[in-house]
Amino acid sequence: MNTNSRQDDAGALSREGIRAELVARAVALQPLLRDQAARGESDRVVPAEVVDALADAGVFRLLTPRRYGGYETDLRTLTEVSEALGEGDGSAAWVGTIIAVTNWMACLFPDKAQEEVFGVDPDARVTGVAAPTGIGERVPGGWRVSGKWSYNSGAPYATWAAVGALLKDDSGAVVNQALVLVPASELTVDDTWHTAGMKATASNTLIGQDVFVPEHRVLSVPAAAEGAYPPRASRDEALYASTFGPMLLLCLVGPLLGLGKAALSVAVDAAAAKPLSFTVHSRQADSVGVQIQLAEAALKLETARLHTYRAVDEVDQAAASGGSLDYAARTHVRARAGFAAQQVLDAISTLLNVHGASSFADAAPLQRIWRDANVAARHAGLVPAVGLEVYGKSLLGISERVSLML
Repeated sequence: MNTNSRQDDAGALSREGIRAELVARAVALQPLLRDQAARGESDRVVPAEVVDALADAGVFRLLTPRRYGGYETDLRTLTEVSEALGEGDGSAAWVGTIIAVTNWMACLFPDKAQEEVFGVDPDARVTGVAAPTGIGERVPGGWRVSGKWSYNSGAPYATWAAVGALLKDDSGAVVNQALVLVPASELTVDDTWHTAGMKATASNTLIGQDVFVPEHRVLSVPAAAEGAYPPRASRDEALYASTFGPMLLLCLVGPLLGLGKAALSVAVDAAAAKPLSFTVHSRQADSVGVQIQLAEAALKLETARLHTYRAVDEVDQAAASGGSLDYAARTHVRARAGFAAQQVLDAISTLLNVHGASSFADAAPLQRIWRDANVAARHAGLVPAVGLEVYGKSLLGISERVSLML
C-alpha cells in the first residue's frame, strides 16, 4: 500500500472508521501469522514477508503523523490492532507494536529530527531501548554517544533507533537522562537474543561507539515523563500530547491480550472432542471441573482487558483535551498494566492445565503461546511489583519517585 492511498484512507474515514478498518486488516493477517510463527521462531526473526504484510496493513504507521502519510490514530487503535495480531503470533505482534510506538516517540523530538526521519523516508521504522545504558559527552553541536543497548525488538528491520543515554558535562557529572535518535546504519547489532519465548522478535543488542548526535535529536526523559516535550510547529496533532510513560507501558499489554485470547480459543475448541483421561468423560466439555476452569480463565482475560482499555481510554482522553495525566493517574496506569499482564499469565496457566500434557508437544500452539506470554510479561515496564509499589506510594501520599517510566 503506498503513502497516497494511506493518506486517502485517513481523510475519508472517521477516527472510529479508521480504527475498525485497521483492526480488520490485523485480523485478516492472523492466518499468515499463525502459518509463519514456527518458522519465525526457528529462524529467530519475524519472516520478511510477515513484516511486509504488517507494513502493508499500516501497522508501522499507526501513530505517525498524517503529514508524513501516517494514520495518526491513538493508543486505543494501537492496542486493538496489537491484540488482534497477538492472536496470530506474539512475536509479530510485539515487533509491530514496538516499531509503531517508537515511531510515535520519534515524533516527540523537534521538527528538524522528524524531518530527518520521516520526511526523508515516510516508511522509516524506529526501534529503541529506553534504558540509559549509553553515555553522552558534550561536543560542539551536540553529543558524542557510546553504549550497548539490549532487548532492541525488531532490530533487523529498523532504519533508526532511539536509545537511552546519560548525558555528562565536561567535568563528568551526569546532567540529564535522554533518548537519542541515531540512524541504524551507525550502530552494529550483537546477536544476543537467545530466549525461551518471543524468539522471533530478534531483540538483540545495539552497539554504538562515538556516534555524533546533534542537539535536535536529543529528548530529555525526565522532562518527557512530566509532559514537557520540545517545542514544535503549531498543529492540531493531539496524539503527540499523549502522556509519555503510559503510552510506552500500556502498548505492551496488547500482544499479551491477544495471546490470552488465542490460548482460550485453543482450549475451548479442543474441549469439544478431547477426552478427559482417567475419567468417565469422553469429552472435556462434559466435565464440570473443565467448565469451571475455562470460565475462570475467560474472566481473568476479561479482567485484563477491562483494566487495560480503561487505562488506554484515559490516556487518549487526556491527549484529546490537550493535557497529560497527573502523577497519581500515571501510577495507577503503571499498576494496572502489570496487573493485567499477570491476569493473562494466570489465565494461560489455567488453560494449559485444562488442555493437559499435550499442550507441550512441539507442534502444539499452546506451548509457544505460554512461552511467548511469559517472556513478554517480564518486560521491565510490566513488572507488577514496581507498579504496585508506585501506586501504593501514591495512595499513601509518599512522594518518593521509584521510576521515571510512569
